[in-house]
Amino acid sequence: MEAAVSNKNEQVSMKFVTLVSMVSALGGLLFGFDTAVVSGAIGFMEQHFDLSKLQVGWAVSSLIIGCIIGAAMSGLLSDRFGRKRVLIAAAILFIISSIGTAIPETFSGFVIARMIGGIGIGITSTLCPLYNAEIAPAKYRGRLVALNQLAIVSGIFLTYFVNLWISGAGDEAWGIASAWRWMFGVGAIPGILFLFLLIFVPESPRWLIKQGRPAEALPILLRIHGEELAKKEVVDIKHSFEQESGSIRQLLGPGLRIALIVGVGLAILQQITGINAVMYYAPEIFKETGAGTNASLVQTILVGFINFLFTIVALWLIDKVGRKALLLAGSALMAISLLVIGIAFQSGHASGPFVLIFILIYVASFAISLGPVVWVIMSEIFPNRIRGKATAIAAMMLWAADYVVSQSFPPLLSSAGPAATFWIYGSMAVLAFFFTWRVVPETKGKSLEEIESLWTSKKQADPKLSPQADAL
Repeated sequence: MEAAVSNKNEQVSMKFVTLVSMVSALGGLLFGFDTAVVSGAIGFMEQHFDLSKLQVGWAVSSLIIGCIIGAAMSGLLSDRFGRKRVLIAAAILFIISSIGTAIPETFSGFVIARMIGGIGIGITSTLCPLYNAEIAPAKYRGRLVALNQLAIVSGIFLTYFVNLWISGAGDEAWGIASAWRWMFGVGAIPGILFLFLLIFVPESPRWLIKQGRPAEALPILLRIHGEELAKKEVVDIKHSFEQESGSIRQLLGPGLRIALIVGVGLAILQQITGINAVMYYAPEIFKETGAGTNASLVQTILVGFINFLFTIVALWLIDKVGRKALLLAGSALMAISLLVIGIAFQSGHASGPFVLIFILIYVASFAISLGPVVWVIMSEIFPNRIRGKATAIAAMMLWAADYVVSQSFPPLLSSAGPAATFWIYGSMAVLAFFFTWRVVPETKGKSLEEIESLWTSKKQADPKLSPQADAL
């Protein structure tokens, strides 16, 4: 009888947590939409504004500059004003950006609006997984945080079809004059939905306790855990804050320094293994194999579908097999795929479906490992008091690495050739494998406070640690 009641309470709490996490993950959908929508609009914009090749690149990468700014700001803002309020501000930025990129009369106006949207993406890319991690039970935290990655790839995948539908609504002249405006403008709809639904989600209970408001946090934790576990959670969270200063310098001390290395290292490796070079420039890569324009676009949609499908697989696996196992398996398969793709280009056997098959294996491997798992680990490895700032640092480095990869891929492809380019990314995947094997801890099934204790034990075990280090 007691087991039945316990199962019923768990079902009720999981329904609440899942609904709240899905609302938060809508930020990921906007993230995916904003990063992908330019792929369908840029050709029309190039003709409308008579853009140079440099300006075409700036139209794409200006968003990433905004993302770096947004990620850098997110930790400080969310620690001061709360996760919920800053996410609401990000939703407003999305809406402003969608309207602003749809109506500009000048290219400069478009870039400014695009950067505003990038700031929103930088904020949500940091805070949506962080919020889900702070509100989720340890047993299900992996899949609930990974919902954000599923929302991102869903946004990318759906945007391909939205762009196709809008561009097919008129002739080429209409496309140059208006289609690209509708592509950007339609983003205001999910932005408004995200803003409306955020009104109904609770604030992060861990942030409330940090602010000295445990009475407000307890009802939220009661809905998640039930009475006994909720009271224990409040005590554990309070205790974790008593052990921390919240200073950035604390991250550089023994123990926590490893957490920072893990977070920043995985963030950079997620990007320098080449995923966004493939996602942003897939049509150009497939043209290198001899595919025509239409065939390359169809193959690009197939890449988006595989990314979506295997992200769902990752949600199923992440709390079963663990974060580290997925990272090891995924990075190994990515390295093998990239090596084979490079060999195919080097040997002149890149035509036909061969390269497509291994690119799909590469994307699938990323989708079950570095794609969702990195965001999960970034959101859970840092201590409570410093989590917002530390996650922001890791996210900022991720976006900076994304900018470097997206800007360097076209000249790298033309100068070094496709074989060497894919081998470079393959060597980074090998590095990701050994970095995970040697440095990354397994966090499956542990509460955020238990994960924090991993770094505390390392700090206490360090013989070089002086009493003064605790005051940093």
